[in-house]
Amino acid sequence: MSTPISPSTRRLFLKQLAAFAPLGAGAPMALNLAAASSAAAQTATDYKALVCIFLQGGNDAFNTVLATDASSWSRYSAARTQLPDSIALLKDVAPDFSAAAGTPKRLGGVLPLTPAMNLQGRSLALHPLLPYLQGLFNQQRKLAIVANVGPLLEPLTREQYKGGSKAIPSKLYSHNDQQSTWQALRPEGATVGWGGRMTDMMAAADNSMFTAISAWGNAVWLSGQQTRQYQVSLDGAVRMGTTVDATGRSRLYNVPELADAMARVVRGGRSQHVMERDLAAVAARSMDAEKILSAALPGASNKPFGPADLLNYTDIRGAVGQNTLAKQLQIVARCISAQKALGLKRQVFFVNLWGFDTHNGQNQSHAGLMAQLNHAMAYFDGVVTAMGMSDQVTTFTASDFGRSFTSNGDGTDHGWGGHHFVMGGAVRGGMVGGDIPVYGTRSQTGNDFDNSPDQIQNGILLPRLAIEQYGAMLARWFGLSNQDLIEVFPRLPYFAADKIPNLLRT
Repeated sequence: MSTPISPSTRRLFLKQLAAFAPLGAGAPMALNLAAASSAAAQTATDYKALVCIFLQGGNDAFNTVLATDASSWSRYSAARTQLPDSIALLKDVAPDFSAAAGTPKRLGGVLPLTPAMNLQGRSLALHPLLPYLQGLFNQQRKLAIVANVGPLLEPLTREQYKGGSKAIPSKLYSHNDQQSTWQALRPEGATVGWGGRMTDMMAAADNSMFTAISAWGNAVWLSGQQTRQYQVSLDGAVRMGTTVDATGRSRLYNVPELADAMARVVRGGRSQHVMERDLAAVAARSMDAEKILSAALPGASNKPFGPADLLNYTDIRGAVGQNTLAKQLQIVARCISAQKALGLKRQVFFVNLWGFDTHNGQNQSHAGLMAQLNHAMAYFDGVVTAMGMSDQVTTFTASDFGRSFTSNGDGTDHGWGGHHFVMGGAVRGGMVGGDIPVYGTRSQTGNDFDNSPDQIQNGILLPRLAIEQYGAMLARWFGLSNQDLIEVFPRLPYFAADKIPNLLRT
């Protein structure tokens, strides 16, 4: 356990934040605080939305964003070229369409990036099936990369980790616990996430049941002390067991009177028991919310959300089908479109792409997931841009953890740090936040990668940026003040203010 943050540490951190205001956009790793103010959301007149794309299972960051300078590429290839099925991607080769689906030969070379900043001799590329993201980074400048971010309690070097001289987050490498840690900064069992806490700061501005919306079941990231998440289906608001006819009237078993009777029973309860009354209140809130949201939502087939074939993508075997992630993002876009009718100024959304626990068969499964991610982000960027809201919507990725640098034969094991994307019109595109990790080589006595300051056993990345720093960057754009940042991320003062990435125009 580490010591609590003292008031003096908090004050010092706030002073450090203010000191970086003059640095402006020319300082890539500094937080731009030129517009620092108090609780901006309380008086916000604009609209902003944050959309979290969660890559469930632990995305292999090493095969998503790749360091391709000569030294890095040599070490990457050495670590990942292994029998029976090499998972090392290739460079500077054309796709071999005679090779098996998903294999590096079939995919062809990685996609080079042209950063808008000096990487000091390093170079980067993306997975071969992320061409739209490559274009967003290289040409449109609407995509940035956050390098080597993960859960930390305080800054941690490799030597401190190996020597046990500093505390590390609990329950590393556990899916459930690290999903919770990414979303709520605590292991499984946490009930409040930092997305919900951000909207708590803005309760006076919106105070709406539609401030935090999940298109993928329950997500602790959305829950605050006051904010309650609202869950939608892929097609819209969830209706309580009824259908709606052409006149807009609810029917149960095609009988309007039966639907009305059910609504009365569910809303009223049959006693004054506190639990029954509470259940009735929740049901009434849900039914009222469904009517409000359904009336405000534009049709799914309406442009730019449809037609339906916009949701189709081609998988690695050439089959065409609906992309479930794109479908989730469609309902998110429809909800964003309804924000004026709902009277909202700030919203947070959660969507999920699952299947990243690639212990085996990684070439096929990870390539397939990259194809889905690329198509879904392309769809969402196109729709939000057509809505004229690109500057007002920022999308970012998160995941349980990264994965091991080494291969276990045809897959990877659980890791720690990883790389993530930030997309939108407000993004300083072509930029890289944080430090690109140095790749090492396997030691002769094991898998310790002793010649890298950024890797531990199995080449797992030791994070250089904390989730708090990543989140603070997003929260700053969202409109939170310096003091609000510390309320949402209590451990933020443990980390250097000048290392909070400056990847968003506020």
